[in-house]
Amino acid sequence: MDASAALSELVGLSTQVVEAVITGTDGKVEAAHAAGDDRSRELAAAGAELLSAAASIRPGTPVERVHVDLERGSLVAVRDPERTIVATTVPEPTAGLVAFDLRTALGRLRGDAG
Repeated sequence: MDASAALSELVGLSTQVVEAVITGTDGKVEAAHAAGDDRSRELAAAGAELLSAAASIRPGTPVERVHVDLERGSLVAVRDPERTIVATTVPEPTAGLVAFDLRTALGRLRGDAG
């Protein structure tokens, strides 16, 4: 499965995800479900910055997920060794479910069953 197909599946199944973007380890956007290229890059950058900031709190401890509640929804970033997926959500999402859905999308890209 490619990144575009994984995102299509994600937004088709997850009623809580509004926008999503998948990036490689270099930060380059591989696929996006967002309002344009600029917005896709903004989401990717925001996710990368949040993951980096979280990692700086406890150096040496890997950070795989960050969830930030905002006024009109949340921003959730999940990463694995190959990619990062960043999503915006509806207000008051079920955080664990959104993270599970994002991890599942990354797993599908790796070829994991499910």
